[in-house]
Amino acid sequence: MLLKRVDDKSKRLALLEDLQRSSLLDARQKTWLREELGRLRKGLQGEQESAYFLDQYFKVGVNHVVLHDLRFAVDGDVAQIDHVVINRGTGMYLIETKNYAGDVSINAHGEFTVNYGDDRFGVPSPIEQSHRHERILHRLLERLDIKGRDGGPLDCYHVVMFHPKAIITRPKASEFDTKNVIKADQFPSWHGKFVDKELGLGKVLKMAINVRSQDTIKEWGERLIRQHRPPNLLDLPTFMQPKAAPVQPVPIVTRPPAVQAVSLADGSTQGGQFQQAKASLTSAGTAEPFVQRPAAAGQPTAALNPACPMCQSSMVRRTARKGAKAGAEFWGCSRFPACRGTR
Repeated sequence: MLLKRVDDKSKRLALLEDLQRSSLLDARQKTWLREELGRLRKGLQGEQESAYFLDQYFKVGVNHVVLHDLRFAVDGDVAQIDHVVINRGTGMYLIETKNYAGDVSINAHGEFTVNYGDDRFGVPSPIEQSHRHERILHRLLERLDIKGRDGGPLDCYHVVMFHPKAIITRPKASEFDTKNVIKADQFPSWHGKFVDKELGLGKVLKMAINVRSQDTIKEWGERLIRQHRPPNLLDLPTFMQPKAAPVQPVPIVTRPPAVQAVSLADGSTQGGQFQQAKASLTSAGTAEPFVQRPAAAGQPTAALNPACPMCQSSMVRRTARKGAKAGAEFWGCSRFPACRGTR
């Protein structure tokens, strides 16, 4: 009976693939991302292939409950178990999946090495990994009151399944026992041998004592599913947080200062904000440079005259003709009436 399928990790895969296209990653981030994507893709493929073989074998059975892809957190410890199979009498099978399609070597010390052509690297022992998961799982089972009829803990049997195309080189059985390390497609034949030869008379008697109904093991499976704590698919290490794009400096626009209005002899007024200069502002918000213009004919040279406070052109000396300041001299912009700057 299948109770839980492999979790959907498409969001995690999409996040990593999108992040891979970022132009803001440094060398360390690129390396981590490439390796994490490889692990995720291989893990997903391995879990799905193993789940397929297990489902095909147990789908019509009434003595087993199958749960794929479980993650438990107990007292700060985490157990990520690829597959759990609960049997009505024998206990639980804890199955670890390793999707290595190359040559897998196991030495007399239980050390695992994988070879892909010229690439050779060691991998953590999946057997030891499964035993660590068992210790965490037993704490959880005790709290959930899942145990045998004799009051003792359920027996756990560890199985490691490699890719069907893997070539497994093993040590002598007397040096290190690898009978529970199999290829994914070999599970049916392995299980038949395990039940027939490995349990033994004592185990069979214990199984007869502890046998539970299908409804009971189904209810146990549902309790475990409620304890499943999937990881945050969008979580990234601190060093993988994308860096902000460099901020481009914003050009500072300086505006000509306001000048005090001056009454001219003809009654008009010069001064105020320089309206004509606004027309030279570009759409980007920067001002066009002003061009120094020569003084009008007959006037002193620009080098001797002050610059217009509004457009920086040379100024000429003028005399007010009308108003309260009639007869008074002042500096007026040589571009008058286009510019009405005064001093």
